[in-house]
Amino acid sequence: MPVISLSQEFVSKHLHCPEGKTRIEYCSDDIKGLYIEVRASNQGTGTAYFRYTDPNGITRHHHIGKMSDIDLNTARKLAKKVKAEISLGADPRGAERARQEIPTLQQFWDGTFLNFIKHRKRSWTRDVELSRRLLEAFGNKRLNEITREQLIRFHTSLLDEELSPASANHHMKLIRALLFYALSLGIIDKNVAARFPMFAEENKIENYLNPEELQRLMKVLTTHDNLTVARICIWLLSTGARCGEALKAEWKDIDRTNRIWRIPASNSKSRRVRAVPIPDTGLEILEQLNQNAESRYLFPSPKTEGLPYTTIAKSWARIRKLAGLEHLRIHDLRHQYASFLVNSGRTLYEVQTILGHSDAKVTQRYAHLSTRSLQDAANSASIILKGAMPVQQAVPQ
Repeated sequence: MPVISLSQEFVSKHLHCPEGKTRIEYCSDDIKGLYIEVRASNQGTGTAYFRYTDPNGITRHHHIGKMSDIDLNTARKLAKKVKAEISLGADPRGAERARQEIPTLQQFWDGTFLNFIKHRKRSWTRDVELSRRLLEAFGNKRLNEITREQLIRFHTSLLDEELSPASANHHMKLIRALLFYALSLGIIDKNVAARFPMFAEENKIENYLNPEELQRLMKVLTTHDNLTVARICIWLLSTGARCGEALKAEWKDIDRTNRIWRIPASNSKSRRVRAVPIPDTGLEILEQLNQNAESRYLFPSPKTEGLPYTTIAKSWARIRKLAGLEHLRIHDLRHQYASFLVNSGRTLYEVQTILGHSDAKVTQRYAHLSTRSLQDAANSASIILKGAMPVQQAVPQ
């Protein structure tokens, strides 16, 4: 490392690496720490660096610039600036090291976030499915390298793959949650997916049965050879429960005296205990079930030795085909139950309470069902108006 009086002429004409060496450093004699590195593979030019010791006593090399891009005077000025910053306690390489220590999306998913959601979300397996496209697009990028513009382009590209707006939005909600968690851990200093502009969704599909269709369905359910699944479906029509809640229902949660089914928070979508009234058809189902069996579940699968079903999708597909209702989803039984209540004159508040909706806006989707209730409400105003009208006198002949 020869210490020399660097000049522009030397930089222009004498930046050569001696034969037999791979590199050499020409150190400035007037600015301690400034040097120009010349490599044998790149004779005639060099790169300026500033050598310093960081707060931990480790020697660092701060890149100033290639001498083909800057002159010696500029290199000196930049070196003096760096030296001044270091004297004030700054670490020029600290920010770069910190940037490089930020994990990639793939690293953060595998090492931190997946374990986080596994213990906090029942639907974490769905997040794993959604992560596939996100990791393909951003897996090799560090979390602080992902930009909002990149996310917007990715979001739009999902529609080109013929995903629905709702599915595209689910991808963005996942990466928004991931970045928010990284932000809470102090790994990044901002969440570029915050307040992200989502696509408008129109996915509130509801299939309601007319009286003839309901009769067809009930005929199949009361005669089907898979009694357990048929009873599950009647239970759903009788209680308005979600399928997952019914599959996990246990005898200890049934209060026959007060005709109440208590759904524990662990099984409820809202994560709150919910009390569901059991109507006569529900009690009939309970009478048909074998409470004295070894299983603690109401509807144990005969194939799993007392354990509950994980899904009844295949059996439901056969049932709805026999009923000629192949468009009917299992969740539509919950909507059908709601229609029973609304069209019987029950208030939306009662429907909200029984179905366990935490937001009244969700229940509002059933408001259009009750034409009779609305007509009765309108007639109440008519009755008051008629009562206020003067009695018309008969016109004498």
